[in-house]
Amino acid sequence: MINHSNQRGNRGMGAKPEKKLDRKTTTGVLKRLSGYVLKQWPLFLMAIIMTLLSNQLSLLGPKYSGLAIDAIADESGVQFDIVWANVAKMLICYVCAAVLSYLLAVLMIRLTQRIVYTMRKQVFEKLTTLPVGFFDTHATGDIISRISYDIDTVNSTLSHDLVQVMTSIYTVIGSLIFMWNISKPMILVFVITVPISILFTRYRSKKVRPLFQKRSQKLGELNGYAEEMLSGGRTIAVYHREAEIGNRFDKRNKEAMDAYYMSEYHGSVMGPSVMFINNLSISLVMIFGGILYMYSSSGEVRVGSLFFITLGGVAQFVQYSRKFAGPINEFANILHEFQSAFSAAERIFRIIDETPETPDAPNAVILEKCDGNVDLNDVSFGYVEDRQILKNVNIAAASGKTVAIVGPTGAGKTTIINLLMRFYDVNSGNITVDGNEITGIKRESLRRAYTMVLQDTWLFHGSVFENIAYGKEGATLEEVKLAAKAARIDSFIERLPNGYYTILSDGGTNISKGQRQLITIARAMISQSSMLILDEATSNVDSRTEIKIQEAMKELMKGRTCFIIAHRLSTIQHADIIIVLKDGSIAEQGSHDELMKKDGFYSSLYNSQFG
Repeated sequence: MINHSNQRGNRGMGAKPEKKLDRKTTTGVLKRLSGYVLKQWPLFLMAIIMTLLSNQLSLLGPKYSGLAIDAIADESGVQFDIVWANVAKMLICYVCAAVLSYLLAVLMIRLTQRIVYTMRKQVFEKLTTLPVGFFDTHATGDIISRISYDIDTVNSTLSHDLVQVMTSIYTVIGSLIFMWNISKPMILVFVITVPISILFTRYRSKKVRPLFQKRSQKLGELNGYAEEMLSGGRTIAVYHREAEIGNRFDKRNKEAMDAYYMSEYHGSVMGPSVMFINNLSISLVMIFGGILYMYSSSGEVRVGSLFFITLGGVAQFVQYSRKFAGPINEFANILHEFQSAFSAAERIFRIIDETPETPDAPNAVILEKCDGNVDLNDVSFGYVEDRQILKNVNIAAASGKTVAIVGPTGAGKTTIINLLMRFYDVNSGNITVDGNEITGIKRESLRRAYTMVLQDTWLFHGSVFENIAYGKEGATLEEVKLAAKAARIDSFIERLPNGYYTILSDGGTNISKGQRQLITIARAMISQSSMLILDEATSNVDSRTEIKIQEAMKELMKGRTCFIIAHRLSTIQHADIIIVLKDGSIAEQGSHDELMKKDGFYSSLYNSQFG
């Protein structure tokens, strides 16, 4: 496992700028989210049916309420049997509607959990297929933010706001039909107020949309910075930079909170504004209804006339007008949540839509029995177009030979390793293994042919046995013990509380850095690969332990083609050939003795360490 954070600075590659969430993008995001919902069509169909039933029962309530009022205001006296019958019907409707609403909420939680599970699974699986370059240009904290915060935001909207939208649509249409049957002239009030609400909501949503996109971006940047600083806590403490780091965090935190405040503030303005318009429409309905009722009760408007209305009819219309205006107001309140969800979903889809590693060629071969003859022929490469790291590099590594690569920082040593493993592809020239160009070899089999021991150790949460056995599928305890013994770490492991079954937590923070390095070396020793890459593999151990490991390394490297990157030149004197890189080109090459006799760049490097 390569630690890409170190490489990012050397390559001069920054994070990709976020695109604005325009109308076209919003439409595309909505279609894709709809696709996730429709894949769960049985649950979604049940949700629609429950929504229709629940809202239909809620809409019948005001009807029975109005009939009960008319029975009370009857000229012949109160019709108690009619009143109680309609009150009972009204209560039954409301109770059944409440039960269905509860079942609908539970159903939507189950539906959205399946969607979120699928979405998070797709994101993580996509991350495992992306090239190393993606992780070099995206902060780990930002990626984690997309997997956790952004997907949770989408989940919240789908589980709550989607139900609200479905309910609102049916309620608005149903209320409009009931009001049309009660009094057509009174509907004229909404002909004025509804367009005003729609135009205002549309205008404000255009202003708010970019603010939620910025909010998601700033929160991602904050998480990325926090993850980076927490991983370097010891270095920060050593250099006494706590105050400066705290100030930088405060600045990013303020930017994130300002973005959050601006999006929430401007988003929340829509709710009260639309509520004011809706309350105004209800007030006009009550005034207009009262006037019509006075004329109807005075006899100036006959029964059956377009303008005739009873007191119960006015009560019904007012209740339906509230049901009609309520969803419009609620939709304005949750619209900013939809904007937030669309921005979050768009960031998720960007990862899903990332271009994966170039697929293997159709005729790519599998390295079943690799001899380990590796050749770099006139290789040139740069992480960005205008900056070449390697320039016309030629290296021939014969089977079973050891090739050491040395040179100053930034000369391109680690870049060669990245090219050998096909983390990146060369810009020009080619690399061959056993005469096969590596672009014509299946990546999986190519990478299985190598074992890597890196300066930056990587241990996962699990037992010591599991971490060492990671290097060979199906490894037995006996094989693990032999590898640990060869790596000079067996005695330490046996002194642990549970021996080889002691749990290493948080990347092995409960053991020393040198001990973590020895465990990764043991992992390499258990591997059956024919080629070995050592990148400063002994840099984290003391000199005495290093001597012992070098002895074990000689046994490990027998019969393997080995590539060693080292700054401590004492560790590579036994190499068959030493490649000296300078400014991306090969300055010298040969054995240790040959290079010392030349009295060139390698000799000056060696003498600077031992002179």
